[in-house]
Amino acid sequence: MEINGLPLHALVVHAAVVFGPLAALTGVLYAVVPRWQAVLRWPLVALAAVALVTIWVAALSGEEVAEANTYGGPLAELLDQHEERADWLRIATTAFAVSAFATAWWHTRRGVVRVVLLVLTALLAVDTLVLVVLTGDAGAQLAWYGVNG
Repeated sequence: MEINGLPLHALVVHAAVVFGPLAALTGVLYAVVPRWQAVLRWPLVALAAVALVTIWVAALSGEEVAEANTYGGPLAELLDQHEERADWLRIATTAFAVSAFATAWWHTRRGVVRVVLLVLTALLAVDTLVLVVLTGDAGAQLAWYGVNG
């Protein structure tokens, strides 16, 4: 998968690094600032959907890049770490998106269900944010070491 000679992964990973944290921060704000919920409802849905798609495309295209290259030594260890974190990130982002969609769907709901959805959305948002940072850091180290090592 290439665009103008560049691997798709190198291009789409930037969207994942932007939209993943943006969606996660919107999810946290939606969950903890009740007066902003009406305003953030649809941006949360849109950002969670875009984050979900870009993170999955980044992960799938990254698998293709990894299969096309043979790494040894420290690069292989960095690649393994990056891939493992990317796997967890896909799971976390998918769970966060489902939670965000459910929270937005039952936007006017009150009671225990609403509280559970808000807490779940906030926790999964934080998990997604942390995993985007960790996965991106491992990928950046891999790229930096590959170019400069």
